[in-house]
Amino acid sequence: MVKIERNFVTVLSIDGGGIRGIIPAVILAYLESQFQELDGEDARLADYFDVISGTSTGGLVTAMLTAPDENGRPLYAAKDIKPFYLNNGPKIFPQKGGWFGKIWPSIRSVFGPKYDGKYLRSLLKEQLKEIRLKDTLTNIVIPTFDIKNLQPVIFSTYQAKRCPKMNAYLSDVCIGTSAAPTYLPAHYFKIEDPKHGTDEPPREYNLIDGGVAANNPVQWLCLTLVAINQVTKQILDNNPDFSPMKPIDSPSFRVISIGTGAAKNEHKYDSKQAAKWGILSWLFHKSSTPLIEVFMQSSADMVDLHNSVVFQTLDSSENRYLRIQEDELSGILSSADAATKENLEKLVEIGEKLLKKSVSRVNLETGVSEPIPHSGTNEDALKRFAKLLSDEKRFRESKSPIMNYP
Repeated sequence: MVKIERNFVTVLSIDGGGIRGIIPAVILAYLESQFQELDGEDARLADYFDVISGTSTGGLVTAMLTAPDENGRPLYAAKDIKPFYLNNGPKIFPQKGGWFGKIWPSIRSVFGPKYDGKYLRSLLKEQLKEIRLKDTLTNIVIPTFDIKNLQPVIFSTYQAKRCPKMNAYLSDVCIGTSAAPTYLPAHYFKIEDPKHGTDEPPREYNLIDGGVAANNPVQWLCLTLVAINQVTKQILDNNPDFSPMKPIDSPSFRVISIGTGAAKNEHKYDSKQAAKWGILSWLFHKSSTPLIEVFMQSSADMVDLHNSVVFQTLDSSENRYLRIQEDELSGILSSADAATKENLEKLVEIGEKLLKKSVSRVNLETGVSEPIPHSGTNEDALKRFAKLLSDEKRFRESKSPIMNYP
């Protein structure tokens, strides 16, 4: 194996969010088009990132971008992901008409998952076939949660190469990470170690959505940190694929994190209301769940604070860290399974408008995203990152006597 010289480690992180995966699909198509302008039409995202990480729908996108086709190139170009969602979303999350059709999924979810998941499972098995985790064209990190052992299971290419019992079929990993409680059924599979045969029991997995371990809205921070944590472990293990030229500190990473949109914070609660609540009101208040929202938002603030330490100072990290997220979704747009034609078209439009918005960063005091002065639009930032990563790719190629990228 050739040791690759590099200036920094590159990470792409993609949120979960069900059908809202269309939003990052639009962003990623634009980013890949910038690489193609610089390096030719065959350029793909997997050529430029050392690690691509995603959970739930982000895990599906990660797999599509990194699974090899029969020619050893990515199974999907980034521009193909949007049509994938437009064509298959309504079949994964079938929408029934009429008043009964609208309330039936909610009634069904009381007794079991809203959707049986059969179409998604057959689609992923058909598309990903016999591709295993270790076969991906760049390193990937996909979080899941084992409901039997009550612990996160982080699937990564690096672990799959070291441990045969972690080398799952990519389709199983995707089905597991997308098995959102109340939406899709949990996924079971097992892996036997081919070296030991029947002498050693297989490892069993009982998986649900990775968002339980890296939850939205906090998942965009957790997911980035999970990916960085995996890379750091590989560096400490002296993996030649990850040997930065600089010490392991925040400038050694270049990170792009793409969100699937978040519901607008509407300041729905105050202390006068909460002072009167009992258990039932904390769990169910009108159409929301205050207790869960409070825990999720407070976790987001704590992880955001930690993230600011990882990247040192937020105001100087725009060339090292880019977060693209729409946090003003309202109504049905914030749903994870509203796969109507009208909603899908609106989500595409949101992604396109997001490219034109100013680069923003969360203000830790107010929790509100604020534009970063003199940073331009998200399109501008993606162009800068594309040039930066293209130059890094050329640098690595010039330093590597035998190409083994990334």
